[in-house]
Amino acid sequence: MRTDAFLAVMHELVSFVRVAESGSFSAAARQQGVTPSAISRQVARLEKAMGISLLQRTTRQLRLTEAGLAVLEHGRAMIAAAQSTLRVAEGHVGAPKGLVRVSAPKAFARHLLQPVLLDFLRCYPEVDVHLLVADRPVDPLREGVDLVIRLTDDPPPGMVARALVPVHQLVLASPAYLASHPPLRSPEDLMGHSCLAIGEQACDSRWRFTRGKDSVDVTVAGRYTVNHSEMRLEAIEAGLGIGCVPDFVAHAALADGRVVRLLPEWTFDTNYQGMAYLLFAGSRHTAPKVRVLIDHLVARLRPVPPGPRAT
Repeated sequence: MRTDAFLAVMHELVSFVRVAESGSFSAAARQQGVTPSAISRQVARLEKAMGISLLQRTTRQLRLTEAGLAVLEHGRAMIAAAQSTLRVAEGHVGAPKGLVRVSAPKAFARHLLQPVLLDFLRCYPEVDVHLLVADRPVDPLREGVDLVIRLTDDPPPGMVARALVPVHQLVLASPAYLASHPPLRSPEDLMGHSCLAIGEQACDSRWRFTRGKDSVDVTVAGRYTVNHSEMRLEAIEAGLGIGCVPDFVAHAALADGRVVRLLPEWTFDTNYQGMAYLLFAGSRHTAPKVRVLIDHLVARLRPVPPGPRAT
């Protein structure tokens, strides 16, 4: 394809990327404010111009062809490059100013990110922040987000990942509960206790603990299951049983003695912990407003100190 001919279908390429990412012509049409038939015609024009089939259309779903997968990858890169190009002027502005969009998981945003963002807003009065609080994976390209905080041990390829703070799940109980129940000396003892599970996955009632080369799996049970860390902490404080809570959520309750940490010599091995990474697209033209927020978050977010243990 001639370069000038390809430039004529750049708009069609954007439509194809939106269709591939959203999984339907209707969803892509809503994003771009046009009709599904218009999106379908744009994709057809792109296929004709390139001389290849990009999508396999069925009555129930769309599937990308092998060529479509390759075009999607390069199309995403081209769109990101175009967006970066449009921000070049902004990237050369001396003083940071403008809007930065950030996303983070709910509990992390409430307990760790919020205080740091409030301090940032005081330090940089010309920069505004739009915080999207969501526990689902956020796609920065599709959703127009500049910075994404994600809890993971495997940062996605194609993005810059800056480690912020490790997050650990702690096993906790209230002093009142411990005073009226058998002592807990090993993970196996949990089977004789009421335990509060997260309940988002079938495996959430199977707790794994590791200590060096040792590993113990325990199936727990209890009367209350809740996938909200602060509500789970309140139930633990109320003496309803033993539960796991992120360290940053439990910090104040541990410091006040409302709860105590159990099995501190063991690591509670769960999918709900790991390193909190700050993810963003790499660019030599990162806007000052984004750069100063990146530097602020990396400098200010710190590991949560461990709490007191049960005696």
